[in-house]
Amino acid sequence: MRPYLNRVSDSTIQVRIHGLGVEESSMLYLVATPIGNLNDITLRALDILRSVDIVASEDTRKTGMLLKHFDIQKPQMAFHEHNEQRAGERIEEMLKQGQSVAVVTDAGTPGISDPGFTLVRRAIQAQLDFTMIPGPTAFVMALVLSGLPVHSFTFRGFPPRKVVGRRKFFEVDRDAPHTLIYYESPYRLDGFLADALAVFGDRPAALANDLTKMFEKVERGTLSTLLASLPPQTKLKGEYIVVIEGMTRGKDARAIPEEEP
Repeated sequence: MRPYLNRVSDSTIQVRIHGLGVEESSMLYLVATPIGNLNDITLRALDILRSVDIVASEDTRKTGMLLKHFDIQKPQMAFHEHNEQRAGERIEEMLKQGQSVAVVTDAGTPGISDPGFTLVRRAIQAQLDFTMIPGPTAFVMALVLSGLPVHSFTFRGFPPRKVVGRRKFFEVDRDAPHTLIYYESPYRLDGFLADALAVFGDRPAALANDLTKMFEKVERGTLSTLLASLPPQTKLKGEYIVVIEGMTRGKDARAIPEEEP
């Protein structure tokens, strides 16, 4: 049985089939973790986390809670946006010494608005083997639940924090015909919606929050109705996903149906 590997060379490495996953003697794993509900973790992710030599975590405290929940005892090292270069060098050396490393973020998929991209580039440059252990991604779930077109979309991540930069960011997307997806902090959500309304006009949109958690919520309407119904900032908790319909031509955009109270 030969698993698919994201190889950049023909070098031979030792492979061991381990439970439901694949353990490499020298392998970098980008492991997706739950975005809220711990039951969403995959069997393969658990198998890899149990088998690697070390877990590189965006937040070692949060990852420690995840590992403890599944009775996994594994050493950790910090890997986040503030030490990405230094930690990346250490991970590269560990891989060259024959160790296996799992990279996880606080929630979701490494590299998607989280650390991971630069490490992938480093692995390619150094001709190291790496692969992805797929799992939950918040923006995909929000897109499907939004009721907006899913056949073509662009994920834009977090916009700039300041008004001028944010509006310029939106202006790049203004004429895009496909669905647009953004992340935003609860502390800037009102400004986000106001600027989006000013740049895009009153388009159909959806707000998603606390996905997979007990108080999961998806609000659907237009940018103006979502802005008008936004609770006070002090009551907003957690990261938000904003999904906005793309530019429509030939007729006015119509709001997607709002849920019955």
